[in-house]
Amino acid sequence: MSGIVGLFRRDGQPVCQETVAGMLATIAHRGPDGSGVWSDGPAGLGHCMLWTTPESLNEKLPKQDAARGVTITCDARIDNRSELFETLGLRESEANLSDSELILGAFQKWGEDCVSHLAGDFAFAIWDARDQSVFCARDPMGVKCLYYFLSDRLFAFGSEIKAVTQLCEIPRRLNEVRVMDYLVNLFDDRTNTFYKDILRLPAATTLTVGRQATRTSKYWSLDPSRELKLRSDAEYAEAFQNCFLESVRCRLRSAHPVISSLSGGLDSSSITCAARHIYDAGGKQSPLDTVSLIFPGLPKEDLRYIDERKYIDAVLRSGNYSPHYVEADRLTPLKDVQRIHRHLDEAFFAGNLYLHWEMYRVSNANGNRIFLDGLDGDTTISHGFEYLADLVLGFRWRTLTREVQLIRRNLGIGRKQVLRDYCLKPVCPTFLYKAWDWAHGRFRDSRITGELITPEFRERLRLTERVNSFLVGSRSCTRTAREKHWEMLNFSLFSYALEMADKASAAFSVEARYPFFDRRLIELCLALPARQKLQQGWSRWILRRAMEGILPKEIQWRPAKGDLSPNFYRKLIEGDREILDKTVQSQVLAPYVDLPAIQAAYQRYKSAPLNSHMDSSQLFAAANLAVWLESVQLAA
Repeated sequence: MSGIVGLFRRDGQPVCQETVAGMLATIAHRGPDGSGVWSDGPAGLGHCMLWTTPESLNEKLPKQDAARGVTITCDARIDNRSELFETLGLRESEANLSDSELILGAFQKWGEDCVSHLAGDFAFAIWDARDQSVFCARDPMGVKCLYYFLSDRLFAFGSEIKAVTQLCEIPRRLNEVRVMDYLVNLFDDRTNTFYKDILRLPAATTLTVGRQATRTSKYWSLDPSRELKLRSDAEYAEAFQNCFLESVRCRLRSAHPVISSLSGGLDSSSITCAARHIYDAGGKQSPLDTVSLIFPGLPKEDLRYIDERKYIDAVLRSGNYSPHYVEADRLTPLKDVQRIHRHLDEAFFAGNLYLHWEMYRVSNANGNRIFLDGLDGDTTISHGFEYLADLVLGFRWRTLTREVQLIRRNLGIGRKQVLRDYCLKPVCPTFLYKAWDWAHGRFRDSRITGELITPEFRERLRLTERVNSFLVGSRSCTRTAREKHWEMLNFSLFSYALEMADKASAAFSVEARYPFFDRRLIELCLALPARQKLQQGWSRWILRRAMEGILPKEIQWRPAKGDLSPNFYRKLIEGDREILDKTVQSQVLAPYVDLPAIQAAYQRYKSAPLNSHMDSSQLFAAANLAVWLESVQLAA
């Protein structure tokens, strides 16, 4: 994790290095190990360095290749280094080449198609003096951020929004469309931000800006038609294990101590144990740091859902670990919200970000720069319940009956729920289950109703039309388990979550890495037959099988995972009441939020904190937005 900025004056005016340095100063926290600024004519690039990989210790950026007429700045970790060395014809003596040099080598060989040959997490920009253009790219999953402003005269970009808005030429105006999207929990627009005319470069996308023309291109997408065909369950498990261990191994490449998030769940435990397994195989005897959330002060009725200590302890007993703990019940969701806003530059819709914020702080205090995170292994691997619909469509009643019975035994999910949610609903025409939900009073999409938004704001920005434009096709019945898995993997919320985590971890000079968001692992999991994801009544079957002998059996075969929501519901009202009291009277929200509606939600929440899930989420979002709007004072 580092920070990058850049400026290209498309009208040909020269770029002053002091201007680029000013942009870079706003994100200095991303790179405490040095900074560099480069400019030549109408272009300027900047970089602040955080040493994370061994190769980065001697890396100087921005890097210019005068012979080729190109200059690069990047925030990157390239994982397929061996493959690139062979393809690019590099010598063993060049093994210490930095990742930025590998990107330049790939750009020299393949041009803008170089991104198709890169595995890893990256955001970079290359100035091509010959073409007088800037080529920018983001990694396939969007782990690294890139924000930009583009006009006929100016192109400016940075790892964070504040680096772009630092320029006096760029107006700081509120994007009301983003306010509306935020209030209805709509994340499908992958380019907009809370700042008008400041855009996000979407994941898996390139942007080329020249003197006259600009173009964007999506260079990678998942193929839902590809299927991996092997001869046995054992071969599938071996293929998954090899890919998963490689994903973890790549993210262990570090010049500083690594810490692994350990919740006790299947995802984080698999990453932690895989990392220890790799360390042991390589003869590394020093302990692996872990960080876990604990809740010693919560009432017993909450702990039965949230207490994971026995699973955390099972991992710690299995290897050489140095555990660290965060007493999460001492934290409140809005405690550090103003400081978080200063780093995220926007209001955020993430009720558990306060927990990660504290884990990043602990990591930094312990001297760890790499934070392994098990974020959303559920989606990458898939629970596999879509396999049941495939069995229905294939008239495989005997196998279906057996799986439903075993799911009830192993996972504790009732037969009626399994049949309704995973067997019937996925294969029914959309209008039938919508009619069923309407008839039973269950159809309620707050994104369409916008119940907390004032009528004037809803009508002025055409909320219904906007929501429906993104939801077209999203309620259609998918016909195969793989198509449904593909749909989940393309969910827009993942990119949003990764962007927030990038900036939150950067606040503590920590780089978050996500083994389950490795492009190669995701492609493998999508291509697996549905039976490898659900088998013998066990969801996520392939991961459980592949981790045999690496993961403690208590976790390998645990049916469910902990639920962090009781701490959120309880602590929001106990610790953040003062902020909530101000929120429901906030005049800064009045143009957008129906204050009587949010006041009614507040009363319901206060009367039953643990049973008002939607109300508490809406209050959190409104409070978050109010605090941010008051602090930034943007013109509409």
